[in-house]
Amino acid sequence: MATVTLKGNSCELAGNEISVGDNAPKVVVVKSEDLSEITVGGAKEKAQLIVAVPSLDTPVCALETTKFNNQAAAIEGLEVTVVSMDLPFAAKRFCSTAGIDNLTVGSDFRNKDFAEAYGVLIANGPLAGVIARCIFVVGKDGKVVYKQLVPEITDEPNYEEALAAAKSAV
Repeated sequence: MATVTLKGNSCELAGNEISVGDNAPKVVVVKSEDLSEITVGGAKEKAQLIVAVPSLDTPVCALETTKFNNQAAAIEGLEVTVVSMDLPFAAKRFCSTAGIDNLTVGSDFRNKDFAEAYGVLIANGPLAGVIARCIFVVGKDGKVVYKQLVPEITDEPNYEEALAAAKSAV
């Protein structure tokens, strides 16, 4: 079972751990913009950058989402989705306030299907029940070509590495 830390304290992750080379599970999340269902993972016409964050309501997640909105969305042939446990209403408010309009924000609040299918559900500690900070790049064939599980939840991911992987996937 994978683990991450929150301010140095270990947190276990629950679900099916996904690694590079695995098929990215097709999972439905709720689109914050209009409460419709969208699918992440699986084979698609575009490569996918799936950015998993604990909550858009925290400074690190807000910064991460803003950076990917500005940088990853400019990559031609790439579908960018941020997934959190935030309620769609809160995510929509965040997006309108922060000017997030170049990517899709999805909520996994209904069934935690994404968190469990990708092995990023925090199982214990103060953030139990939310998603760990992790980035997946999925090729058009539905295979995971890049994964970055950020070891410390309060740290930002390596943007350059993730963006380079996304560019090579398209």
